[in-house]
Amino acid sequence: MAFCARYAILSHARTAALVAVSVVASAALYGAGKPLTVALVFDGLTPAEREPLRAYLTRAMGRPVNLAAPDLYKETVAHVASGSYDFACLGALTYVRAHAKYGVIPLVRPDLQSRSVFITGTNSSIHALRDLSEKRFAFGDINATSTRLIAYGELVDAGINPETDLKYRYSGSHVATAALVESGVVDAGVLDETIFDSLIGAGKLDGNKVRIFHTSKLFVSYAYVAGRGVPEAEQKQFARALLSLTPGKDDAVLKILRAKRFVVANDQEYADIRQLARKLKLF
Repeated sequence: MAFCARYAILSHARTAALVAVSVVASAALYGAGKPLTVALVFDGLTPAEREPLRAYLTRAMGRPVNLAAPDLYKETVAHVASGSYDFACLGALTYVRAHAKYGVIPLVRPDLQSRSVFITGTNSSIHALRDLSEKRFAFGDINATSTRLIAYGELVDAGINPETDLKYRYSGSHVATAALVESGVVDAGVLDETIFDSLIGAGKLDGNKVRIFHTSKLFVSYAYVAGRGVPEAEQKQFARALLSLTPGKDDAVLKILRAKRFVVANDQEYADIRQLARKLKLF
């Protein structure tokens, strides 16, 4: 009996040691076995235009980093949930859903509050949200914060029922909405303000053909998150990389990220988004 007990204890100790070694080895393999993939919001930039960001993250993370920019948030979330994307920038509505369903971990966010801008053609008769009744309108991604959730709420507050008063469609992205309005395919649409400014600044949207006729209230939007399977050390390293970006020194990278600096993200900051999504039955 004494021998059996000693054998059982030794066996248990060996098993525990093997498990510990396996955990350490797995963490090491995660760091060395594959490039990291970071998903960004689709913003119309080319891979060449995003290269300063990719190069910076590669240096900061100490291994290759690939950048992805899917057209749809649901694509991004599916990849984060499956582990094929390690980190991602999610709009607030997508974040609160993905946090609830898949346990994505908030890391950092831009140190600013976002606004949605409603745009129309320069010579349009639309000058306020109430003028949108019976007009052709483009939301962005069906899961987006600025181009669906906030936009929907602003319309309802203005007395416009999107379901009955608009001839609306989902364009799928900020860039597509801008193109639809610029070309006259729709009468109006809604974009994130920073992306609108970026498209105008880069000459990818003609400021002589479109104008802003309504700007939303401020809200906390984007969150950079990690998938639940990303080791804590990797999470901290990625967060430090963005938190370390400094205006004047890292302007080329910050311009791509449409931010001036980053701060630590806190899940409680998105409580208002959850509440609005539930109120509008979009959660």
